[in-house]
Amino acid sequence: MISDSFSLILSLESSYIDIVALSLFVSVTATFIASIFSILSAAYLTINNFKLKNILMLIIHSLLALPPVVIGLVLYILFSNNGILSNYNLLYTVKIMIIAQVILITPILITLCKESFDYSYNILKEYLISIRASKLKQTITLIQECKLNIILNTLVAFGRALSEVGAIIIVGGNISYLTRTMTTGIVVETSKGDLSMALSLGITLLLISLIINFKIYYFKIFLK
Repeated sequence: MISDSFSLILSLESSYIDIVALSLFVSVTATFIASIFSILSAAYLTINNFKLKNILMLIIHSLLALPPVVIGLVLYILFSNNGILSNYNLLYTVKIMIIAQVILITPILITLCKESFDYSYNILKEYLISIRASKLKQTITLIQECKLNIILNTLVAFGRALSEVGAIIIVGGNISYLTRTMTTGIVVETSKGDLSMALSLGITLLLISLIINFKIYYFKIFLK
């Protein structure tokens, strides 16, 4: 079985390549979108104080524990035929899978980036005030100072997105050659009894995870 799985990987069968390529495309796109929003949001939350800030942070922290299947269910209700967003026809498409992953990893990225920004801002705050730096200048300075932490946080979020199965299997439908990713592929191939394909996808996912963890370890050592 294991030899068959490695043979499948090395043969670069089209069905296998399509699943891996789609998984990477969805997760990379979702991570890119979430990173831009999260970095700017985290910087804003660090630099500015406003009345609802603590409540907003409480909501963000609460979303960290939100089960992915709940995200998938909410999106399914919104975009299904009877949903208020049904006109967009996004259900069972790659786009809604990206949306699901963005919603999933955004709270993670905001929380991690804000921790890095808070630490740096406490050190730089007096200097930035003394030079009368604008909010934009402060934001740019924070991002520059924390760029390695941002890369590290982004890798963590990408790993979380890539391993997601609950939300995307609900909104994507796990359709072969259209919305099937590595994680959802493992589920369906196992249920079909095609353990060679399931194992090959599992091995690929494991290898990618190892590469991500190696990069995370490298940046942690570099930051020290």
